Amino acid sequence: MFDVGFSELLIIAVVALLVLGPERLPKAARFAGLWVRKARAQWYAVKSELELELAQEEMKKHLQEAENSIKAPVQELQNDLRDAESEINNRLVEAGPAGTPVETVSRGAEMDTLPSEAPQTPDGPVGAQAQEDGTDQTHPKQGALW
Repeated sequence: MFDVGFSELLIIAVVALLVLGPERLPKAARFAGLWVRKARAQWYAVKSELELELAQEEMKKHLQEAENSIKAPVQELQNDLRDAESEINNRLVEAGPAGTPVETVSRGAEMDTLPSEAPQTPDGPVGAQAQEDGTDQTHPKQGALW
């Protein structure tokens, strides 16, 4: 910082002794020491704040890099999943029983295939048979088979 050696400090001390005198020199030295300590403390505070900000910026940079490195494989997996789902849906439509159209219901990332009509039995729909012979097997509250 300043290139002040021992000889320069000695000259400053002698001039201060001559100007201030022996009575006021200790008070002036304490006052100067106080200001030097305050300036040093302020410098360390600014320095630590700058180091903290630099560390935060570096952390944000590393987090952004990690996020980018994760996003690419996730996007690739999502694309592969969509391709596989469309291929499965196409094969289900091709292999579906004649006369029974297949609907696809999207639920987020998963796809379910459902027949568009009521379940068939050899004698006809399950609900129609139960209503005809009076043996309704549906739960009264939920309406589901039990």
